[in-house]
Amino acid sequence: MNAIWTIARKELSDSFRNRWLVAISLVFATLALGIAWFGAAASGQVGYASTPATIASLASLGIFLIPLIALLLAYDAIVGEEEGGTLLLLMTYPLSKNQLLLGKFLGHGLTLALATLIGFGVAAIAIAVLVDDVAVGALAAAMGRFIGSTVLLGWGFIALAYLVSVRVSEKPVAAGLALAIWFFFVLIFDLMLLGILVASEGKLNPELLPWLLMLNPTDIYRLLNIVAFGDGNQLSGVLSLGSDLPIGTGGLWLGLALWCATPLIGALLLFKNRKI
Repeated sequence: MNAIWTIARKELSDSFRNRWLVAISLVFATLALGIAWFGAAASGQVGYASTPATIASLASLGIFLIPLIALLLAYDAIVGEEEGGTLLLLMTYPLSKNQLLLGKFLGHGLTLALATLIGFGVAAIAIAVLVDDVAVGALAAAMGRFIGSTVLLGWGFIALAYLVSVRVSEKPVAAGLALAIWFFFVLIFDLMLLGILVASEGKLNPELLPWLLMLNPTDIYRLLNIVAFGDGNQLSGVLSLGSDLPIGTGGLWLGLALWCATPLIGALLLFKNRKI
């Protein structure tokens, strides 16, 4: 455990030195405050609308931003060390491959979690202080749930980035695959699912359809931050299938957790068999 924490602390220190933590926190805080006050500008309103509307808007933005930041943060975790000639050096220390990978994951995960907590936490405090009639308890619970789900989503994409990083031997290839993962889950998956629904002409098992959303962590993330308010009317497009999921918010939390654990386990297995 000491070896894992040593690697994690080194990654966290690198994030401070490279200004990753500061930059991500500033981006999150700025966007959260902007959405909180100007998210309803299209309807002619300027100012804080409501907590559910703010969380829904933040979640819609988060599915684009969080996966991209997580992938950029971690895509070169292993292949970058190998190209830089430091992976072989690290393996000369009393350190196993599993400890190295878990330590790096912990370091990158803490970086993203701290940035998320600082960025959105600052925005939540600003809303509580500056908005007179806001329910502070409801705001704290909603932002806590949103921050927790955002961290889990980010960890899932960090794990996917590790899966790529241990599989390829060149950083440009890892960067290309990371971008392809972002495009698939954020942009292509829902369009592909919609195309399947249209092409099937209602022949697919209706009980199976809602479960297809669980194959995409960004859909689980959006469902979690909308269904938690008990407002299924906000579900549109393929997300409307989520109203028929029989698992509730607990199942959605479990789905996000599995999206963190499964790619990480795959990365550990691949890295164990990788020749250095």
